[in-house]
Amino acid sequence: MTTAQERKAVHGAELAAPPLRGYRLVADVTQWPLIFPPCLAVQVLERTPGAERVRLWALANDEVRTWTSVRELDPERLRVAFRQDVTSPPVTSMSGRWSFTAVPREPLRSRLVLEHESTVAGPPQVDEHIAALLDRNSRAEVDAIRVWTERAEPPEELIFSFSDQILIEGEPHDVYAFLYQADRWPERLDHVARLELRTEPQALAGAEVQRMEMDTVGADGVTHHSSSVRLCFPHTHIVYKQTAPPPGLLGHTGEWLITPTDVGCLVIAVHHVALDPAAGSAFADPDSGLAQARRTARQRLGANSMRTLERARGYVEGRRPGTAERSA
Repeated sequence: MTTAQERKAVHGAELAAPPLRGYRLVADVTQWPLIFPPCLAVQVLERTPGAERVRLWALANDEVRTWTSVRELDPERLRVAFRQDVTSPPVTSMSGRWSFTAVPREPLRSRLVLEHESTVAGPPQVDEHIAALLDRNSRAEVDAIRVWTERAEPPEELIFSFSDQILIEGEPHDVYAFLYQADRWPERLDHVARLELRTEPQALAGAEVQRMEMDTVGADGVTHHSSSVRLCFPHTHIVYKQTAPPPGLLGHTGEWLITPTDVGCLVIAVHHVALDPAAGSAFADPDSGLAQARRTARQRLGANSMRTLERARGYVEGRRPGTAERSA
């Protein structure tokens, strides 16, 4: 029997931090992939004063889902209201709000409440399954806000982005094929020792979804393992999130951007990084501080992506005309 019953859910936590700190984390949706474990990627579609429309990709019980939401930001009342205008079936409606309020007579404490109202099309067991997924992800998000607001270091000291770029005299689809066919990286890239790649059969909002398990060898000879989800948009860009980031990082996401030019294409490797202050020695001596850890993380991550770009240029420019591979 198919039903469409409305559900309401409320999750909350008390934060050992002023309410404005939590509100700012929720208001800046571009940082969600680094802050929220389930969130894979965010695309801002429209933005006006006090409102925005965004597309999100997220993991729900290890399944990748996508939807678009309209968000209304109220910095005076410290509230963010949201409503999905394009849902992810079997969800037929989803809305709610984040709110932050001060604890009376305790200026360094606040209360976070996350509310949801939703309807699901399907039998009762489907509704219960979605409710369980929503509960799991909401708990993870509330806990993430609690942890981030209570850190001694403000987010701007831990989160940073950087990029490197290279000009390749070749066709964008050939560059894209090199990056897309990551299962061939062990034979093409010296620093990749092992890579398992699985492409899911269904695209989501124009993106092919790939799951990647990779072992890389650093300059010090140490092998590092990472797990990633990739969103591949032929033949323009690939967005990824390391769901198991390397030691020293709380989060790592990135993008491969391919832009045609008069002489070929410009390829940019973008990294978004959240340092783990409790494991800063993975990138620098503890006495060196976060600034040195940022420099070392930038150098190591940038070196790996630049090696990939250099190999992509050699591969694409070295191919004879008419023999370029196409991605599947």
